[in-house]
Amino acid sequence: MIELVIAACLVSGDCRDFSLLYDQREVSVMTCLMAGQPEVARWQLGHPGWEVAGWSCGVLDNRTAADL
Repeated sequence: MIELVIAACLVSGDCRDFSLLYDQREVSVMTCLMAGQPEVARWQLGHPGWEVAGWSCGVLDNRTAADL
């Protein structure tokens, strides 16, 4: 899975990461990087109480501690 991670904060200072997931057969990391900004803008419109502090794309590591 390709993961678009949005780091956002509330006015109160509470910050967290939000993940949007995409199928690797349909979206590459490069596609995520190129199309990420409009996707983050759409996310921001749906979450008006949050201010985006940053975002990144990467491959989601599905391994669990038992796999390591």
